[in-house]
Amino acid sequence: MNKIQLDDFLQFKFLSNLNVSKDGNRVLYVKHTPDKDNDNYQSDIEMISDNKTISLTGSHDVRGYVFLDNDTIMFPAAREKSEKERLEKGEEFTSFYKLSLTGGEAVKAFEIPYPVSKIEKLSDDEYILLIGYDTRYGHLIDDGKKDEMLKKKDSLKGFEVLTSIPFVMNGGGYTNKKVTRLYRYNSKEDKLTPLSDPAIDVYDFEIHPSNDKLLFVASKAIARPTLKESLWEVNLTTNDITELVEEKEYSMAGAFYYKDNILFMANKEVTHGNNENIKFFLYNKESKTVEFLINPDMSTWNSVGSDCRYGGGRSQKVVGDKFYFLSTVDEFASLYVYDGNEIKKAHSINGSIDCFDIYEDTIYYVGMNDTDLQEVYKYDGTVTKLSNANTALDGKYVAAPQEVTFENDGIDFKGWVLLPYDYDPNKTYPAILDIHGGPKTVYGTVYYHEMQAWANLGYFVFFTNPRGSDGRGNDFMDIFGKYGTIDYDDLMKFTDVVLDKYPAIDNKRVGVTGGSYGGFMTNWIVTHTDRFASAATQRSISNWVSMYGTSDIGFHFTEDQNKGNVWDTPEKLWEHSPLKYIKNVKTPTLIIHSDEDYRCPEEQGKQFFTALVDLGVETRMVLFHGENHELSRSGKPNNRLVRLQEITDWMNKYTA
Repeated sequence: MNKIQLDDFLQFKFLSNLNVSKDGNRVLYVKHTPDKDNDNYQSDIEMISDNKTISLTGSHDVRGYVFLDNDTIMFPAAREKSEKERLEKGEEFTSFYKLSLTGGEAVKAFEIPYPVSKIEKLSDDEYILLIGYDTRYGHLIDDGKKDEMLKKKDSLKGFEVLTSIPFVMNGGGYTNKKVTRLYRYNSKEDKLTPLSDPAIDVYDFEIHPSNDKLLFVASKAIARPTLKESLWEVNLTTNDITELVEEKEYSMAGAFYYKDNILFMANKEVTHGNNENIKFFLYNKESKTVEFLINPDMSTWNSVGSDCRYGGGRSQKVVGDKFYFLSTVDEFASLYVYDGNEIKKAHSINGSIDCFDIYEDTIYYVGMNDTDLQEVYKYDGTVTKLSNANTALDGKYVAAPQEVTFENDGIDFKGWVLLPYDYDPNKTYPAILDIHGGPKTVYGTVYYHEMQAWANLGYFVFFTNPRGSDGRGNDFMDIFGKYGTIDYDDLMKFTDVVLDKYPAIDNKRVGVTGGSYGGFMTNWIVTHTDRFASAATQRSISNWVSMYGTSDIGFHFTEDQNKGNVWDTPEKLWEHSPLKYIKNVKTPTLIIHSDEDYRCPEEQGKQFFTALVDLGVETRMVLFHGENHELSRSGKPNNRLVRLQEITDWMNKYTA
C-alpha cells in the first residue's frame, strides 16, 4: 500500500453547487481541481444524465450557474479577451452565457454593469439579481457613465475613508460604503431596475413559486450594525416593497416561502451568545404577526471540518409543505426535515452531506462518506453513488479513525486517533494533537488531508470536540467567558487518555497544532504547559484586546465570547489572552498567518511572534501574502502546499 504525500491534494476534485433539473433528468454540479502551474483552481460544470458524466464547460473559470429550463443553463464568465482586459482595468461588470444541455457552444446572453453574486430567472426575459454596489461611484454606473466611474474608482485607490464598522471583511477586503443591492433585469429591453435602496444591505432573496413576489433579508447600512435583520417582500407586479419584520428584534439566518406564509430562522432573545442555535418562526401573512414554531437546539448548516472542500451549495430548501435543512449533530452532518409539527432526520451518512437538492422523493447530494473524498450520491430509499470524481487515494493508506471515549467533569466525550502508516505496537512513535477552529464546529471521521498526510509520515494524529464545539446543543457549545478553562481541561484530559491507551506514543514527542480557535487554543496550551515538544499555531488569536479593534467581527465577537469589553472590563479580555502568559512559553512554536486575514488579523500572530523572539523562545513565523483566513481550505494551491510543508518540517524538527 502506497503512502499519501503532502501534495496529493493537488489531485483531488472538490464538488459543489449541486442542482437537479425540474424534470429530474439531469444532475449538475461544479468540479474544482487545484492547478499548481497556474496557482488557482480549475472550475467547470459537469452533468450526470442517463448514468453518464459529461463535462459541460472547459474554460476552467465557471463556478456557478442557474437552470433556465430543463435543457438550458446560464452562468457568469469572462470568456472573451476583451472582457478579461476590461476586468483587469478595473471595470465592474458580469457577463452571462447560455448553454444548451443537448449540445453546442455557450453563447453570450447579456452583460450586467455590476459584480453579480446571485441571479435567478423570473420569466423568459426577466431576472432578479444581487449585485455588489459601491455607494461611492455606483450611481455613475446607473447613469451609464462608465469612463467617469473608472476615473472615480482609480482616484480612490490610494486611500480608504472609514466611516463604519466593520470596515473590512475576510475574503472581501475593505467594505466601507459597499452594500449588496437587489435589482430586476429585463434582457429584452436591456433595462436594469433597482428594487432595494442602497441604505440597506441585502443578504439573500427567495422568489415565490408563483413568480409574482419575492422576499429578502437585509440590514441597515449604518455606522454600527444593529446585529439584527429585517424581512422584506417585493410585489413583482408593481415593484413595491413592504417591510414585514422590522430590524429590531430578530437576528435572522434565512427566510423561505412556506405553505401560505413565510418561515424564517432567527434568534430573538439569546442566553448562549451570538452562536446560539437558531429557532424557527413563522410570519403569518394574514395577521401580519410573527409566531414561534420550534426550537430544535441544533444548527442549520454543516460544520463538520475538512480541508478537502472548495465552493458551497444549497443547505436549505422548501419542497412542497416540508422544509429541508442540513444540521450537524454529534460528528455528522445530516439532512433533516421539518413538516410543520416536528423535525425528523431525512437522510444521513457516516460523514458529511455538503450540499443537496431534491426531486420528488429522491435526494441528491454531494457527500463525504466514511473516509472517502467528495462524490455525488442519490438516495431514494437506497444510496447510489453517481460520480467517480476522486480516485487519487486508491491504493494508498487512509487511516481509519479509531474512536476514543473519555469523561471529564461528568460529561461524556468522543475523540479519534489515526494510526501511523505500517503501525507496529512494539515501536514508539511521535504524535500530533490537532484542534479545530470555530469554536462552534466539529471534527468527524471524514477525510482530513493534513491529518492523513501526517499519519502516513509516521505520526499518531488525535483530535476531539471539546466544550464549545457544535453538534451537542447550546449548553455544550456555551464557553462564553470561559475560553482557555473548561475547553483546555477537555483537551488535556483527552491527551492523557490517548497517551494511556496508546503506549506506543512517545509522550516526549507530542506536538500540537490548530487554526483560528484552534490557533487560540494552541497559544493557550503553550502558555500553560510545556508538555508538548512543538507547536504550530495558525491564523490565531493571542490578544483579545487588540482583536476588538482590528477583526471584521471583533467589535461584537470579542465581548460576546469573553463577557468583557475594552472600556469597562479590559482585565477580562486580558485574562483570556494567551499573550498575558507569554513568559511561560518553553515550547518551540511555529506561527502561520496571512496578511489579508481580517478575521484573526495578522497583528495577532505578529504580537505572539515578537514576544517569543524577545523572550528567547525558538520560533518562526511564515506570513502568506494575498491570503486570508481560509488559506488551509481555499488558499492558492502552492501556498497551501508551503503551509503544510512548513508545519510538517517544524514537527519533524522538534517532535519526530
